[in-house]
Formats: sequence, C-alpha cells, structure tokens
Amino acid sequence: MNNLLIVGAGQYGIVTKEIAESMNFFDNISFLDDNSSNAIDRIENYKKYINEYKYLVIAIGNSDVRSNLFNKFKDYFVIAKIISPHAYISPSAFIDDGCVIEPGAVISSNSNIGKSTFISSGAILNHNTTIGNYCHVNCGSVVGSNSNVSDFTKINYGGIYV
Repeated sequence: MNNLLIVGAGQYGIVTKEIAESMNFFDNISFLDDNSSNAIDRIENYKKYINEYKYLVIAIGNSDVRSNLFNKFKDYFVIAKIISPHAYISPSAFIDDGCVIEPGAVISSNSNIGKSTFISSGAILNHNTTIGNYCHVNCGSVVGSNSNVSDFTKINYGGIYV
C-alpha cells in the first residue's frame, strides 16, 4: 500500500502531485486541505487516514505552517521525499524527509538539504551546500558552493545566495 496524502491542494500541492505521479511509486495520491474541493477531507481529520495512507508530504508554502504540520504528522505517517526523476541529484547529496525536488533542479556533490524544503525547477545548488529545514529555493536560483542557508529561508526567483 503505497498511498500518499498531500497536505495542501493549492499551487504547491498540484506541483507535488504531478511530481509524485512521475515517480511511478504511489498507488493512490489524495489531498487534505481545508479550502479545496479537490481534497478528500480537511487537514484536522488526518487521523481517519492513518491506516489507508502510509506516506504524507506537506505542500504548503508557509514555512512556519509546514514546520508545525511536519512535527504533528511525523508520528503517524512516513514523511515522503518527492523527487522528480528529471532532477539531477548527486549520489553524495543528502535529502531529508518531506522535501520536494522539482524537475530541472540540480543538487551537486556533498549537498545537504534539510527537512520539508522545496527546491524548485531550475535551481542549482553547487557542491558542499547546506540548505536548512523548511526552506524554499525558488526557480532559477543559484546557491554557491560551501554556502549555509539558515532554516526557514526563502530564496526568491533567480536569486543568488553565496
């Protein structure tokens, strides 16, 4: 039973679902969301799905909310890593639980990505980069080698972080 719950059915949720489908791993993918007709239920009702869904990922842009929900759900579900088969991930890179890695992202050697972090399309993380927990490296951003990005940081579109 490789069923996935995506918490958040908005823009990040849709992107996450499409990447999860491209992984060809999950049997069923559903949303929990408080404000979407695409969701099977509200977020607060997650316990109803513990026996049906093994995996969960949080696809909400607000990093504080993502952090709170991560800590709430980690004892009930396997927090999934959603990694596009069209991203380049160095074999020596480490990606923590709850991360979403979009197509076209490049994660170079000895990079370390903290939990529940989004790496968007076209982002490049050069070698020996550390990205903290609950971050977002947006489309087209470049993180220079040996950089350390603090928890909860958002690097905007086309940003350069060194």
